[in-house]
Amino acid sequence: MTVKSDSNLILIVDDESRMRRFMKMNLDMEGCQVIEAENGLQAIDHVREYLPDLVIMDVMMPQLDGFETLEIIRKTSNVPVIMLTVRSDEDDIVRGLELGADDYITKPFSVRELVSRVKSVIRRSKTTSPIDKGLIIIDDYLQIDINKRQAIVGGKEIKLRPIEFKLLYHLATNAGWTIPHEDLLAKVWGHEYHDETNYVRLYITYVRQKIEPDLSNPKYIITERGVGYRFTEFEKKKS
Repeated sequence: MTVKSDSNLILIVDDESRMRRFMKMNLDMEGCQVIEAENGLQAIDHVREYLPDLVIMDVMMPQLDGFETLEIIRKTSNVPVIMLTVRSDEDDIVRGLELGADDYITKPFSVRELVSRVKSVIRRSKTTSPIDKGLIIIDDYLQIDINKRQAIVGGKEIKLRPIEFKLLYHLATNAGWTIPHEDLLAKVWGHEYHDETNYVRLYITYVRQKIEPDLSNPKYIITERGVGYRFTEFEKKKS
């Protein structure tokens, strides 16, 4: 298969052929190239063979469900994944995000929502590193390596997912300021995510788990209840 250099290759995974056709038709119109899989096993093979730019995957599938498939994909690939489900239960959303999903769309959804979410996730995944380079030194315990897009915690290099890095970077470079939930959503996820406040809460938890010495008493990322989050002030210097 030949992929155009200016096209995004998208893998659609759904056991319903009608749903695959619907998404393919509309993504084709947006200039994307689309490949399809009807179950999780095919999806895993296609991710390895074609290296897609994005995977759109249903949760409810035979053989391997979307969660199981995502868990296997995440062992070898950081490809962005949007999960599809007919259930809007927050537990499902949390489980998908914890396994490494980048976004969630609940069926039924509009063409406009599908296209908007696809563009946003691809844009985030291809965003280049911030203009700043080097090491942001918070203190002796925590540093942010901008070149490697990771944190150094207690002398150990800690990998951060793209969203985790963007969230931590935005908070740290605005240290001392309380950033409202909606501003974090706009800066890190995109303006179309203004209602997804649960994303901020979840990813703040993920970042804290990686950088805070005591989760019960956060030192770096402070919650300003009902407003947003504030990164503790520090003497700003870079190596």
